[in-house]
Amino acid sequence: MRIRVSLNSDRGSLHVPVQYNHLLQGLIYTNLDTALSRWLHDEGHAYGQRRFKLFAFSRLFGNRNAVNGRLRFDGPVHFYLSAVDTEVLGSLAEHLLTKPTVRLGSAQCRVSEVGVEPEPEIDPAKPVIVNTLSPITAYSTLQTPDGKKKTYYYAPQEKEWSESLVANVARKAKALGWAADVDRDLLGAYVRPRKVKAGDQKVLDFKGFVIKGWTGLYEAKLPEPYFRLAYDAGFGAKNAQGFGMVEVVR
Repeated sequence: MRIRVSLNSDRGSLHVPVQYNHLLQGLIYTNLDTALSRWLHDEGHAYGQRRFKLFAFSRLFGNRNAVNGRLRFDGPVHFYLSAVDTEVLGSLAEHLLTKPTVRLGSAQCRVSEVGVEPEPEIDPAKPVIVNTLSPITAYSTLQTPDGKKKTYYYAPQEKEWSESLVANVARKAKALGWAADVDRDLLGAYVRPRKVKAGDQKVLDFKGFVIKGWTGLYEAKLPEPYFRLAYDAGFGAKNAQGFGMVEVVR
């Protein structure tokens, strides 16, 4: 399930740093019921040593310009939030609609609308073409010869990109307790680049950590329940940091 949140700055224009993902994440966690926010932040859904928040959010959309190393949005802005747990979306919507203003970093904003987005129609027999609303990231943690850990981010053209994204969907399904034949269900599944250029690589700083991701158009072949899981929870990793949200093109 997915909602669209529309905001207006009290000053008429909204100024945020270029690296604003942590501000949107903070707005989300701050405007949930306290117990739900704590559980989502600290625990989430566990699979082995991994914990999945199973929500994703988009970039900010609006009339945007870069001014003095910051982003200036003139007029209304909006973003999307999707989640597997509808309680998350309901709690956020309730809090946002009952507060006169909310904070996005140092900016005071009024919530003008919170609306539920329609579920996309897909043909289970055909691959789905998706466009990114926030970059998709896929990576592995490797060990260097001197024993140090190194993060390697895959590019969409590498075969490990698709393998990593499909394996990520499988882990999310297992974290939700789906049937034991998840791996068999995903045989032949893939997420491939359809229209991706070099400039679609995005390098973001999230609270001091560099994360690399890719925007663009992709072709996803996943069984329908798994596609809808990735659609709600986000494709790839770092979804709760603002990565992996897509929209269906066809």
